[in-house]
Amino acid sequence: MRSTFPDYVDVDYTDGDGEEPTDYPSLQEKIEKAIEVTRTGLEEYENPAVMWTGGKDSTLTLYFINQVARKFDYEKPTAVFIDHYQHFDEIIDFVERWASEWEIELTYARNEDIGAYVDEHDLEPGDDIPVSALSDHNRHHVRELLEYDDETFPFLLDTYVGNHLLKTVALNDVLERDEIDGVISGVRWDEQEARADETFFSPRHDPDIYPPHDRIQPILQFDERDVWDVFWNYVVPDVVAEFPDDGYVPQSADDLPDGVTQEDVPISPKYFAGFRSLGSEVSTEKTTEDPAWLQDLENTTERAGRAQDKEDLMERLRDLGYM
Repeated sequence: MRSTFPDYVDVDYTDGDGEEPTDYPSLQEKIEKAIEVTRTGLEEYENPAVMWTGGKDSTLTLYFINQVARKFDYEKPTAVFIDHYQHFDEIIDFVERWASEWEIELTYARNEDIGAYVDEHDLEPGDDIPVSALSDHNRHHVRELLEYDDETFPFLLDTYVGNHLLKTVALNDVLERDEIDGVISGVRWDEQEARADETFFSPRHDPDIYPPHDRIQPILQFDERDVWDVFWNYVVPDVVAEFPDDGYVPQSADDLPDGVTQEDVPISPKYFAGFRSLGSEVSTEKTTEDPAWLQDLENTTERAGRAQDKEDLMERLRDLGYM
């Protein structure tokens, strides 16, 4: 593992400190800040990568990367998709389609040690995995970093051990393998309390926990409503030639303009189906039948459809390298 962070990066780690979405009162100000942070990220880091989950936030982040790379002639960073083996099939299809459409190199981060054990023993989500069956690398994380003492853990993403092994360890292994120095991610201040104090450039330099790198976070200043407003007013009209540019917002998947199909729109079909936040297939539920952008975003919790075990442990998981 790289033991020190490279000295060629010059960014302001205090940028955004103490701020919140209301410090950027207009949508245009939020967009301008996102472009500024994205451009700095593509300029300052020699080998950045963008995290892409197929969700609205990471897709919006990738859209800004596309815009900045095209305008200023930057090379697009590789997109890293963490495959935790419990995705909705539609999400993988969506990511692969738009990676091809946008000419983005896509790499998968997988904890293959756990994946191989799951395949060999034909496990289903929730089945137990013995800690003793893990590789030395994974056992170190379980016993030393997580200080987990049980003999087994459930094969579930939205748990303390499962989330760390299936997502964070998988990501860190890719960061080390590919010597990635900057991780561009789509986290937001309003999304989760543990993310409320993040800055636009956030150091992760402790080699005892993760390969030293920075987090580059262009859309911290957007709230959930802002994200959907940008999609329907900017992203979709820009990407889909047949889509009107007057702020048209479809009321359902059947309410798209003539000549436009759901596949043409860079928004996961799960959002059309009523899911508001996307996690694992076994622990995420739709909140209503309404598309995500038509739901009561201001008075209800965005991640209410997600399993709460992980949500309650988010701060500690982030200390260990989770997004």
